[in-house]
Amino acid sequence: MVHGGRPLWRRSSRSGNENECVEVAVESGRVRARDSKWPAAAVVTFDACVWSEFVDAVRAGELQNP
Repeated sequence: MVHGGRPLWRRSSRSGNENECVEVAVESGRVRARDSKWPAAAVVTFDACVWSEFVDAVRAGELQNP
């Protein structure tokens, strides 16, 4: 989602008031991710389908350390 020509960044409600999380912005079928501690640093962009697969894998516990 874009607001005023800029991505509308959001973070998990579970992160509380901490500033140590990943923020995401969705726009034009892509998901952009950045580190909330350094919002001016590099942004990683994913195809929305790839991001959805990643989130599904996290929820399923498939990416946990052995």
